[in-house]
Order: sequence, then C-alpha cells, then structure tokens
Amino acid sequence: MDKIIEYMLAEDKGFGDITSNAVVDEDCNVKAHIISKDEGILAGINIIRDLFEEYGINVLSFLDEGCEISKGDVLISIQGNARTILFLERTALNLIMRMSGVATAANYYVNLVKNTNVIIAGTRKTSPAIGKFDKYALKVGGADTHRFSLDDMVLIKDNHIATCKSPLEALLRAKSNTSFSKKIEIEVETLDDAIDCVRNGADIVMLDNMGPNEVNMVIDEFNKLNIRQNSLIEVSGGITEDTILDYADLDVDIISVGALTHSSKSLNFSLKIDSFVDVNYG
Repeated sequence: MDKIIEYMLAEDKGFGDITSNAVVDEDCNVKAHIISKDEGILAGINIIRDLFEEYGINVLSFLDEGCEISKGDVLISIQGNARTILFLERTALNLIMRMSGVATAANYYVNLVKNTNVIIAGTRKTSPAIGKFDKYALKVGGADTHRFSLDDMVLIKDNHIATCKSPLEALLRAKSNTSFSKKIEIEVETLDDAIDCVRNGADIVMLDNMGPNEVNMVIDEFNKLNIRQNSLIEVSGGITEDTILDYADLDVDIISVGALTHSSKSLNFSLKIDSFVDVNYG
C-alpha cells in the first residue's frame, strides 16, 4: 500500500507543482482541515494521517476510523508547510473519499441484513491497483473482504470449469492439487452440480446468478439429503438492495456483492487552508 501511495504522489506531482512553487512562499506554514460535504462512514483516515506525518505535517486531531460522519464535520486538522500540504492534498482526498464511499456502501448493505446471520462480502471487482484499499474499506464498513488476492483460497469459477468436463471434475482436481490449509470454493449454476460438489467436499458452494426461488429449491434439496451442513452456501450475481432480503431470509451463509467496490459512490470531502502560521514546522 505504501508503494502504491508513492506512485500516486509521483503521478500527481509530475515534474513539480508549478502552481504552488509560483504562488506560495517556500517557508509558508498553515493550518488546514479536511471537511466532509457528505454523510456516511469514514474510512482511510489512519492512512492519510500517516501520510501527512511521513511528510512532516503535524496532525492536530482526527476522527476515528469507521465512525459515522455528517456534512460539515472536520475529519482531520493539520499544520505545516503549505507547499507540502498542497502536494499531498489530491492524493489524500482521492484515497479517503473513495475508501469512505466503499465503507458507506458496505455498512448500508450490512445493516440491511442485520437481523439475519448472513455475512455480506465484497469481491475482487475493485479499481486497478487499489484493491487493498477497497478491501480495507469493506472491513471498516463491517463487510467481509472475501479474497484479497488469487492465493487466498481456491475459487473455481466458470472459466476454470470450462477447461474441465464438469464442475465436479474441477473440484476433484483442486482437492488433489491443493494443500489442506486452503479452502476450496466452487461456483455452480444447477442443482445437480451443487449436490455433487457438496457431497464431494467443497468447503463453500457459490450459487451463481440464481433467483431466490432457485436458491430456496437447492437448499431444500440439501436438507432432504441431509448434506446442508457439509458446505457453506454463498449466493452472488446481480444482488441489489431491493433483492438482498429475498436471499438473506433463506438459509444462506454469505451474500457477495461486487457493487460495493465496482459501483460505490465516493464521498465528497475538501481540504481547506484557514490560517497562516508564523512558525516553521518543516
């Protein structure tokens, strides 16, 4: 994550901040605040606090990670060299706005199912290069991160299955070639495939793109066969705030929602310099 932030700063800086260099005195010191223009869940404040401090900016106060915020709230107050603050401004804001948007979306979905035992999980449908920031934000918002990367667990999806004769063959290959220490999840689209995979030791079965009635039918069949307890059941694919309770009220364990990261709206924050400080904090 530190290397990604370094790249973000280098990308933004280019060959130098010619505006600040032309307008702002080199030894100018100021106080500044980041202010919320939205309400939601704050995520990433610890990351940008560390960023400011790494560049010699004093952090005077900041809110807690995961707290609820409203319009007008001061998220963090800082003091230090004006040119440095202006250099860090856009990267810090981009990160905290994006992360808070993801955390807010995650928290909203988690609250929709708070009266059930269902886990809300994200997916790897994140923005390129900032997946770890998105995953961090999911956790702050109360959702499960699911996989961080391809080496976290075996997740057999349709394109893996397309290279085999059947989902069952793909599962059996995975079981024979994977350490006991890794969980194995497989995506299925039919009742027969779901039964085969549960009977043959899948840790998690993902019922992909099934409607609530189909999911209910699969789980009823698992119960009739006395195999429901053998595997965790995850549902995924196009589940929205309007349909999520239709799934959560069934006997499923996990609902994964890609929209938490691929479609969440960033919150709107701004950094405001509010006073000149006649002290050198550099």
